[in-house]
Amino acid sequence: DTCLALNDVLARPDITGVAVATPAETHFDIAREVILSGRHLYVEKPLVLREDEAGELIDLARSRSLVLMVGHLLHYHPVFSRLKELAASGELGRINYIYSHRLNLGKIRREENILWSFAPHDISMILALAGEEPEAVQATGGNYLHRRIAAVTTTHLEFPSGLRSHIFVSWLHPFKVQQLVVVGDRKMAVFDDTRPWPDKLLLYPHAIRWQNNIPVPEKAEPERLDIPQAEPLRLECEHFLHCMGNGCRPVTDGEEGLRVLKILNASQYSLDRQGLRISLSAASSVRPPEPAPPSPAPV
Repeated sequence: DTCLALNDVLARPDITGVAVATPAETHFDIAREVILSGRHLYVEKPLVLREDEAGELIDLARSRSLVLMVGHLLHYHPVFSRLKELAASGELGRINYIYSHRLNLGKIRREENILWSFAPHDISMILALAGEEPEAVQATGGNYLHRRIAAVTTTHLEFPSGLRSHIFVSWLHPFKVQQLVVVGDRKMAVFDDTRPWPDKLLLYPHAIRWQNNIPVPEKAEPERLDIPQAEPLRLECEHFLHCMGNGCRPVTDGEEGLRVLKILNASQYSLDRQGLRISLSAASSVRPPEPAPPSPAPV
């Protein structure tokens, strides 16, 4: 059956869960209505645009014992699931640096900039691998197609443990790149989602040897892992259904969505101020106020 309006959906007693994939500026109003109707909710990234709105949705869902899940798709990719396991088990050693590149020619949007369009997935993955939240953020970029819409951004994250990361996103790139690199002191991992399945995750057991107080790299052949192939979107949808049926907490729940949103907002604040370093420490005097989301471009 096809419903032409949200009210038609919420009027049906046989619908117990709703998936929302609409422009981000509409997420809060739709999500709030869905939760108040007593339905479980899956909402595409970003959860909402403002942190206070995210907090309200989290509280509403919790008070009604409803599932609130955010569409950070790559958490359900079998390759990234294995990478998380490797990082958590210590297989990579101490993680020193993480970088991600998400680049392509289009699809160019007018309702949001490249930071909000591409970077949520990478922020979410980096937070999961780091196991901690960053203490500072810096973002720079370029507005080449519209004076108010960044087409290219680079975001730097600093973590309390000393871990550093950067996220480079662009929709003005000559070819598609979807690559996450994790540099540990035992092994380095490369998750390249544009490669054939057997090569999507490669481990490089490179070593650094010291000779006469000089670091000398020793390169090694990459290791391939046997990872069962599966469709991430299908796994994500099945996870939502499982959480609905069993009352489980989603891997990408509302709190996880809020953590990503805080970094997006701080990055936007930095971007608007030509790369100002933004401290996320509660004690910092440089911490920004709740920033407004990026304004959509006029039609």
